[in-house]
Amino acid sequence: STPEVGYIEGAVAILLDNSHRPFDELVIINHNPMSAQDQSQDMSSLAGRLINFGKFNVTSQVFHKTSHSFALVNLKPLLPGHILVCPLDVKPHLSDLTKDEVADLFLTVTRVQRTLKRVYRAEAFNVAVQDGEAAGQSVPHVHCHVIPRVTGDPGGGDKVHEWLEGEEGNVGRHQQEQQQQQQERQAGQWAKDEERKPRSKEEMEKEARWLSEEMEKDGKESVL
Repeated sequence: STPEVGYIEGAVAILLDNSHRPFDELVIINHNPMSAQDQSQDMSSLAGRLINFGKFNVTSQVFHKTSHSFALVNLKPLLPGHILVCPLDVKPHLSDLTKDEVADLFLTVTRVQRTLKRVYRAEAFNVAVQDGEAAGQSVPHVHCHVIPRVTGDPGGGDKVHEWLEGEEGNVGRHQQEQQQQQQERQAGQWAKDEERKPRSKEEMEKEARWLSEEMEKDGKESVL
C-alpha cells in the first residue's frame, strides 16, 4: 500500500506543537477508517455546504474539504501561506473529536503541507494547535495553524509562537473585525487603519481559488 494508506490503516502518530516546546507531545491513535461507500456518501453530501469557523461563516475562505475537515486561508496571515485546518463540526477541544475526525484533521494538515511546500518553497513549517482559551485559542473551534517557513523570514527565533499567543494570532478578533468593517462600509463608515490590516474578502477568495487549483495539481481529493 502507499505510505498514506498505511498511515490511515495503522496507528496514527501525531506530533502536536506546544507553544514553547515544539513537538513535545506524541499522541497515538488507533484509527479504523470508514468504508469507501460511507466515505463517498459523506463527501458527496458536503457540496454546497455552509462552513462555519466557530460562529463565523468562512465558506468563501475554504480551499479544501474532506469528509471531516476543511482548510481555509487566513484573514491576517502571520507569514505568507499561513492557513488553518479545522474539523467540519464545531468542537472546541481535540478531546471532543472522534478518532475519525482526529485522523482526518492531521492527514489534511499533511496534504496541505505538501502543496504549501511547493508553491511557497517552504523549507519547514510551524504546526500549532491552541487547545483551549488558556492556551491562546480565540475561537472555540479546533483549528491547526500551518505556517510555511523559510530561512531568514521575519518569524525567526520564537517570534511565531509569540505572535500566535498575542493579538497577531487572535483569529477570533480578526473575523469579528472583518464583519464589523463590512457593516460599517454598508453604512458609509470606515474602520480605523491598523498596522496589520485584514485582507479583503476578494483577496482571500482569490487565494482560496488558487490554492484549491494547486491542491488539485498535487492529486489530492477535495469536494469543492
